[in-house]
Amino acid sequence: MTVDEAIQTRMSVRAYTPQAVAPETIQDILQLASRAPSGTNTQPWKVYVLRGASRNSLVEKVCAAHEALRADPALAAEYREEYDYYPEKWVSPYIDRRRENGWGLYGLLGITKGDKDRMHAQHQRNFRFFDAPVGLMFTLDRVMGRGSLVDYGMFLENIMLAARARGLHTCPQAAWNGFAKIILPHIGAGADEMLVCGMALGHADSSAIVNSFHTPREPVSAFTHWLD
Repeated sequence: MTVDEAIQTRMSVRAYTPQAVAPETIQDILQLASRAPSGTNTQPWKVYVLRGASRNSLVEKVCAAHEALRADPALAAEYREEYDYYPEKWVSPYIDRRRENGWGLYGLLGITKGDKDRMHAQHQRNFRFFDAPVGLMFTLDRVMGRGSLVDYGMFLENIMLAARARGLHTCPQAAWNGFAKIILPHIGAGADEMLVCGMALGHADSSAIVNSFHTPREPVSAFTHWLD
């Protein structure tokens, strides 16, 4: 697969088969991804690979917390993200794209506006890694500056493209971030680490309708300014 093909076919897959991914393959992906650039070569990424019992145990813990949060919204104070992934106030055109994405996905799944039960169930699929056999958790030492998040983005993209080159798919997931107080001790992260995001990794379930959902992209003319 060419680099162009890997980029063009990368997507956020939300349904996986139970087919295992060999540890050697994960190792190769991470080794290749580590060639990502970082400011003064700090290489700030830390990766935790969850499979088998460790994966399943975390899934059950976070799913239970997610259910408890729904039953008692006051618990939200206990589950806060350590950094702002999304803006406090949404404005156009970003809110428009967000809505298009959300209702496009829900519409495909037959989830109508106001169907809170099915919305909740679909959201909880995040915390099962969409049934992927491999879950990845990424952390960053808190001592690092915000620029390390730029470095991290390039590292994450490398992982996703290297996975595609091996016939695999991924789904980067910021949804886990609010449950860091459960995740960090589970994976054995140090007290000086913060959760950046999670990621599902595995073989896409081609029969799942959710995987037919493809998000649009703005044309180059919409985000580029040419200066001569």
